[in-house]
Amino acid sequence: MKLDLNCDLGEGEPLATTRALMRSITSANVACGGHAGSLSSMETCVRLAKRYRVHLGAHPGVASRFGRGSIEILPPALELILIQQVNALQTVAKAQQVRLGHIKLHGSLYHVVETDRVLAGAYVSAVARWWPGVKIFARAGGLVEKVAKATRIPVWREAFADRAYNDDGTLAPRTEPGAVLTELKTILERASLLATQHEITSVSGKVLRLDAETLCVHADTPGSAAIARAIAKLLGVRR
Repeated sequence: MKLDLNCDLGEGEPLATTRALMRSITSANVACGGHAGSLSSMETCVRLAKRYRVHLGAHPGVASRFGRGSIEILPPALELILIQQVNALQTVAKAQQVRLGHIKLHGSLYHVVETDRVLAGAYVSAVARWWPGVKIFARAGGLVEKVAKATRIPVWREAFADRAYNDDGTLAPRTEPGAVLTELKTILERASLLATQHEITSVSGKVLRLDAETLCVHADTPGSAAIARAIAKLLGVRR
């Protein structure tokens, strides 16, 4: 199976960047009113996803600090965030006759569900209850992947081309130097290794096994459009 290429969009990036990224990626994770995103940006992203035949996904997040940093959240609050934000994007998508295909949590939500089995279970159960058949994008080798597979909820394991990894397979915090990778040569080498060997090297040099179905590049990484274009060529993405 070829690697899917996904990107978090509708987060305030320039329209030209959104459009350029949509030309290269195969899945779009669209911010839907939490950490970022407005009705206008959702409509734009859905329209571009339809035009470029990109799979549409929801990217819900918490409103504070662009949805990043550590948080504490209870399962009912998490489910409410999902209902409010995913349904908002789904409503916009239905108006343009576009199907919602996946959900990928943003920032602090993405990470907190990987640290707590109760939260991971609540997340997976909420997706199964409210959006049956919709896939979850989750960190390869993480807790959410395991919970989803155990309950037979569709999940795609995700790896990151433009982020550094700790030895335990978690992402290095953005506050640490070198956590966000920007050099095209380095990113392409990592993407190639993930696609062919299912491996990535951690910050300490440890080789990690990452069996991923989808590879992420972030819109706010400097040079993201060129990075996505180069990775798409590497992966054989065709329009």
